[in-house]
Amino acid sequence: MSATHASSLPARVAVTDEAAELLRRLVGIHGPVMFHQSGGCCDGSAPMCYPNGDFMLGDADVHLGDLDIGLDAQVPVWMSRSQFEYWSHTHITIDVVPGRGAGFSLEAPEGVRFLIRSRLFTDDEAALLG
Repeated sequence: MSATHASSLPARVAVTDEAAELLRRLVGIHGPVMFHQSGGCCDGSAPMCYPNGDFMLGDADVHLGDLDIGLDAQVPVWMSRSQFEYWSHTHITIDVVPGRGAGFSLEAPEGVRFLIRSRLFTDDEAALLG
């Protein structure tokens, strides 16, 4: 799993090797991509992958970090500010599993779907993040 971070703070996001491989394929097809994790139920709470710039971001969104998927490609991960209030104490890993999700996420035609796996930050990580 990997993520990049400009400072010595713990990364808020990571990606599994399998998800990074799929993201490299999607970048090859669509160009640069991004994730947005919104709130909601069912697939509305799944991380959605879009061509970078196709999802309108605003003041209500928080940049969690960038995933390093190799090949000098970075994938920014965003979350709605209201969701971040609930997830701020949590490290998120983007993974991929068989099955079809709903919505407009780029992986849908591939017969797989992205999902998040999470864990609470350790006390040391939480202290560094403030």
